[in-house]
Amino acid sequence: MFCQQMALLPEPRPDRSLVNEEKMPRIPTGSGGVSRGAVGTGGNSLNWREVHLRVRELRRTFLHLSVKTPTDVTFRRLGPSQLRCYFLLSPGQGRESTLFYADINLESVTCGKLANQTWGSRIIYQEVLDSGHSFLWRRTSREEQLLSERRRISTWGITNYELHPTSGTLVFPASSTIFQCVHPERPTGPISPRELPSCQVRLNPQICPANPNLIAFAARYDIYLYNTKTGEEKRVTHVHSGSGRLEYDPKSAGMPSYVMQEEFSRYQGYWWQPISPDGVYRLLFEEVDESEVPIVQFILPDDSAGMLDEFRFPRAGMSNAESTLRMLEVEVGPAEELRVTTRHLRHDLKQLAPWHEYLVRVGWVPDGKQIWCQLLDRRQQRLELILLSLSSFTGQKSPATPSAPSSPLLSPHVIVSQHSNTWIDVHNLLYWWTSHADPSQRMLIWASEETGHRHLYLLLCQLSPPSSTEDQPSHEDQGLVSAQLVQKIALTRGDWSVTGNSLWVDETRGLVYFTGLRDSPLEQHLYVTSISQQGVIQRLTEQGFSHQVALNEDCSVFTTVYSSVETPSQSQVLRITPLDGQNNSGQLVWVSVFGDLVNETLSEGLREIKSLVVPEVFTTRINSGDVIYSMVFKPHNFTPGRKYPTVLCIYGGPQVQLVTNTFKGFRHMRTHMLAAHGFCVVSIDSRGSDNRGGTVEIEDQVEVLQLLAGQCDYMDLTRLAVTGWSYGGYLSLMALAQRPDVFKVAIAGAPVVSWSLYDTGYTERYMDLPSVNPEGYRNGSVLSYVNNLPDEENRLLIVQGMIDENVHFSHTNQLIQALIKAGKPYQLQIYPHERHCLRQLDSNEHYETKLLSFLLNNL
Repeated sequence: MFCQQMALLPEPRPDRSLVNEEKMPRIPTGSGGVSRGAVGTGGNSLNWREVHLRVRELRRTFLHLSVKTPTDVTFRRLGPSQLRCYFLLSPGQGRESTLFYADINLESVTCGKLANQTWGSRIIYQEVLDSGHSFLWRRTSREEQLLSERRRISTWGITNYELHPTSGTLVFPASSTIFQCVHPERPTGPISPRELPSCQVRLNPQICPANPNLIAFAARYDIYLYNTKTGEEKRVTHVHSGSGRLEYDPKSAGMPSYVMQEEFSRYQGYWWQPISPDGVYRLLFEEVDESEVPIVQFILPDDSAGMLDEFRFPRAGMSNAESTLRMLEVEVGPAEELRVTTRHLRHDLKQLAPWHEYLVRVGWVPDGKQIWCQLLDRRQQRLELILLSLSSFTGQKSPATPSAPSSPLLSPHVIVSQHSNTWIDVHNLLYWWTSHADPSQRMLIWASEETGHRHLYLLLCQLSPPSSTEDQPSHEDQGLVSAQLVQKIALTRGDWSVTGNSLWVDETRGLVYFTGLRDSPLEQHLYVTSISQQGVIQRLTEQGFSHQVALNEDCSVFTTVYSSVETPSQSQVLRITPLDGQNNSGQLVWVSVFGDLVNETLSEGLREIKSLVVPEVFTTRINSGDVIYSMVFKPHNFTPGRKYPTVLCIYGGPQVQLVTNTFKGFRHMRTHMLAAHGFCVVSIDSRGSDNRGGTVEIEDQVEVLQLLAGQCDYMDLTRLAVTGWSYGGYLSLMALAQRPDVFKVAIAGAPVVSWSLYDTGYTERYMDLPSVNPEGYRNGSVLSYVNNLPDEENRLLIVQGMIDENVHFSHTNQLIQALIKAGKPYQLQIYPHERHCLRQLDSNEHYETKLLSFLLNNL
């Protein structure tokens, strides 16, 4: 939930109250006694036109901070000694992303050093597609825009793709439709993708692993199949009538609900069976019923007056969407026609687990014989990992595998059951062992925060054997059966967390690869541990940088995109060579460099401004004993001995970490603009921020600011502003209301004003239901503190997009009404065509001009 440097997330609190009344500072009435001081950075204000021109000039200058960075890396084995690496990249300084590849000769490595060394070969990468098709990527539908909002995608073009490694088939969505191509092993140049013709918006294409000619996609709230061999398109679910009236058409297939996308980061609603031993291609899908979810409406700022946009949005305490699983059996006939049969669960998920509210994760066990899902209760204090067999679905055909022993799994099994007194964070760190010989057991790697930090555990579970014919109950009478935990081994432990969304396992050697913060909470690294040598953990990436990594299937090669606060992003391809037993240095594997992947020489423009945009990182121990990390950006015109007005860019919640050892480049455009105009800019990851744990208080921010000012004598805390977006906007309002004696002005972007207006999945995770915790909702609402906001003009600026479907404009409406009732001054800046994130260039330029003008004239 991150929008450039703007984000929306409330902080976690063990007492489930956003405001702890016992710790609430006394809030003085009146103006708060803030000294007005000099205007702007030197007593001379600029007019609007001058600021606007400077914003445009600085935008051109800071474009040099946009460094080429490969993302979404996948691999394809071409032969024993040849590996192909695919990735997305935005060429030049633009934000239009397209698909590239690089071929790696696995026999070419001769060096024996870790990453980030000064020598090594340059790997040649090339575009997969003919660049003449780039004009196609600029048309985006409403459905694509909303999906980009949920996924926080800030680029356009090809933003995601799927690779079928065996055939080289590639599919990707763009321009409201789907494109497909087969990339040959020996391409002679860029290829032209094939557009799958359609008059409807298509999303989330998925290639059938067992038959790359079959592509599933979502369209018009149902699932379709496309046979690239014949050109046949077939609608395979019929849950949405297409009436055009949202209130009469509440069901969908293959598309998760808003809350599932926004708060649980699951964007897919159907999953192909990984193998097809019997020639039947199975597609598991989610059916969503939003009959009880309230509808919210927005007036669109269109030329046609009165146009409405509608969404299903469950506010805290209201009804959520309900989900269940269905299965499609797809067969290809003699004439390549598609024959589809729909199967239903014998016992619906609500029957199996009446306590559950959310279907948060779904997938197939690698052998394709079972399905797993994770169920979470409404208060998000109970999570269970459930295993379903194919026989859990009505009339399901059994795979033709006579050589394999029959599976003992008939009843749905509970493999893992977790409980928490606070809440459970959902993750993607799950790996099912494929080489375990005993079919009555399942071995898996699972991540848990039971110690207070996320760590990995190896679990061996015994499934219940089938009863005798006489004793075995019918399927209709079977419920959930708890698997017996045979063994549980902690693979990692300590006061640090495993991070990321992926695990990579070399089953043959018993090696587990993962990312984490073992060496520093500011740097993410790749590590490896061994099942046979418990407690041994080896770091594979170089310290002094933070790394984003991807491994190939057999864990022999990985890529890293790495940077530090002083070093723009670079990337390398490296080889992993397992050692025969642990050597004296505690190493499990040897890492060597193939070469640089996408490392462009620093442009002259970037070289000139790089030193100006590098922050200083501080480590501070506050009165509670907690260690807090912060960043300080000095003004670009810094002169020793002079004091500068200071801007606190605030966030403060989980899942977003502002202070890391990464290059603060183009995504910190506004931070650099503030520094260029003579402001000192500070970011603080206080208690409650991601990977830090604990609670967040405004006092934390104030305490750290005061300690920093003791180290940085150039910070002028008599001219202190606070600004943030989303949850940061909420904290900006609370900071000005709680400490008007400290903060002179506040700029609150898309602020959450009342948590009763925000969605169920997020709000209830940290605050429980409104009926259970009414005091917490009351104390956590900005509306409870409006009377404490200052009476002076030009101290509060509120900014929001009018069609924000995340933090609805109703938040700002209620705040403005309360300000009017209390007789409080404020400024309001709205953007009629913008949602939660400002995406249009004109809107961004205008907002940056407004932000700078407000600060220059009032700080």
